[in-house]
Amino acid sequence: MTSKPGVVFVLGAPGSGKGTQCEKIVDKFGFVHLSAGDLLREERNTPGSQYGALIEGHITAGTIVPVEITCSLLEKAMLKSGADKFLIDGFPRNQNNLDGWNSAMGDKVKLLFVLFFECPQEVCTSRCLQRGAAGSGRSDDNPESLAKRFVTYINATMPIVEHYRALDLVRTVTADRPPDEVFVDVCKAFSE
Repeated sequence: MTSKPGVVFVLGAPGSGKGTQCEKIVDKFGFVHLSAGDLLREERNTPGSQYGALIEGHITAGTIVPVEITCSLLEKAMLKSGADKFLIDGFPRNQNNLDGWNSAMGDKVKLLFVLFFECPQEVCTSRCLQRGAAGSGRSDDNPESLAKRFVTYINATMPIVEHYRALDLVRTVTADRPPDEVFVDVCKAFSE
């Protein structure tokens, strides 16, 4: 019997450095990086996608896309990659995501741990606005969407972090420092 693929959930506020650090983790530890947000944006931009308009509406409003869509995109990407170690970035973002994941994928993968990037809202907001000004092409890197995304993050995602913390599965990294300094602590989290 083949062993289940290992998954690390990567959580943190918008702009906490999840994407930047995931690139470094891929290079050093050989994980495949799957960003829930990137998969959703890609699906939204796919001509003829049955979910495109629905996803766009949620992204613009700063709300969370139905879990069935996100889980389906994640599972498809995992199978397509053929790999056995995954960083799933920006997911699960709320209780519905968690329940949907556990139901659809819980017995198909092994959750290794949750990598949580702790970063003050002011730092995160500044990073996102700089990213938007630099031409990120993300329709949600603007002050209005960011304000909504932070409310969603505090109210919906933080309880998920606390759920996993209670299970002793969270490895926290302070992320309001330069990326190379943050990565030193990320490496420690992966060697625990």
